[in-house]
Amino acid sequence: MSVSKLQAALVEAQQAYLDLSTGAKGASYAYTQGDGSKAVTYTQTNIAQLTALIRQLQVQLGMLTRTRRPVRFRF
Repeated sequence: MSVSKLQAALVEAQQAYLDLSTGAKGASYAYTQGDGSKAVTYTQTNIAQLTALIRQLQVQLGMLTRTRRPVRFRF
């Protein structure tokens, strides 16, 4: 994937995380038009999976590096 596509995917994932966390996205919607009623259902992604995706995209973009263990001295 190109850098621009990774950045776009990161922005979308972060927005989805915000929408899911704040309850801005509903699970299902229904409406009636002149030709009949329509219904749309969205599935909500697990927040842990979404967080893992965001972290993976950030690592691929070089925004995060793996954390090192703390240095400890032995006497």
